[in-house]
Amino acid sequence: MKQCSSSSIVGIVANPASGRDIRRLTSKALVFPTVEKVNMIERLLGALGATGVGRVLMMPDLVGISAGLTRAIDGHRADRDQPWPAVEFLSMRLSQGAADTVEAVRRMREAGVAVIVVLGGDGTHRIVAGECADTPLATLSSGTNNAFPDLREATLTGLAAGLVASGAVAVDAAARRNKRLRVRCAGQEELALVDVCVTRLEHVGARAVWDPASIAELYVTFAEPGVIGLSSIAAMHTPVGRDEPRGGWVHCAPAGPAVLAPIAPGLVRPIGIAAAGVLLPGQPMAIGALRGSIALDGEREIELDGRQAASVTLELDGPLTLDVPATLTAGVVAGALQRVLTTGP
Repeated sequence: MKQCSSSSIVGIVANPASGRDIRRLTSKALVFPTVEKVNMIERLLGALGATGVGRVLMMPDLVGISAGLTRAIDGHRADRDQPWPAVEFLSMRLSQGAADTVEAVRRMREAGVAVIVVLGGDGTHRIVAGECADTPLATLSSGTNNAFPDLREATLTGLAAGLVASGAVAVDAAARRNKRLRVRCAGQEELALVDVCVTRLEHVGARAVWDPASIAELYVTFAEPGVIGLSSIAAMHTPVGRDEPRGGWVHCAPAGPAVLAPIAPGLVRPIGIAAAGVLLPGQPMAIGALRGSIALDGEREIELDGRQAASVTLELDGPLTLDVPATLTAGVVAGALQRVLTTGP
């Protein structure tokens, strides 16, 4: 059995804003409370400690995750049967926006973290993926659109992350490479992990996309019928697997043939389909709309002013993510989860 290293480091990014956007008013999406995010991190720490991880770098926040976790750590110090790693909150000035996540991930990489655990939705994971390079991500759902991250018990994700961070399981045996979409518009480049949605709305506004009548075009890395969100529009017409070396596209129409798509929790709507096709890797596809706005993984980020052309390109060299079942299986085979119990005198 390979011994775990107490010098291993894991990063944790918990988006304080995930699970709280305007779609709580327009659908039946769950509000993901701060206390549950703290509970998830506690469960992560228990699993990381059990696998020998010695240190955790944590993104700070101003809404109560850091404070709640600090209280939990103080209350756990006396538990010698299940030690937690030492938790260090990164010292950084907070803007309470996406820049905090970018800065936190950059510092985690500089510190040499072996894995970054992410609590958030598709938007949070998109931001982390843009900065993490080849540091593998352990994904956990805590947002509205959760097509990309795993809906999984945090304890199991923590065990998998700990096995990789400690060196008990090699990254090659634990991680898989994901696809991504690159949007180019007026010299600007942005990435998406699941979908790029072109809307008829000519402003960014509240960012989230919830009105099916506003959707003009959709481009996806994968579209699986068992996943909720905008990618379900493509999934209900022409499914694309997460591991297939292709993507897909759909042009929507206000009338004509339609598919029923669960575009948000409790929000199932007929979406008209004018045309659909395959998105091949490395081949830019021009966005047809000249005016409107472009949403990346469900959130509008780019405004189209009618003067600049835009395109979408599928890439196969996106972020690495841990395959939790495969990692745990590899850990069992390697004997990394075996221990010897001793009795007291």
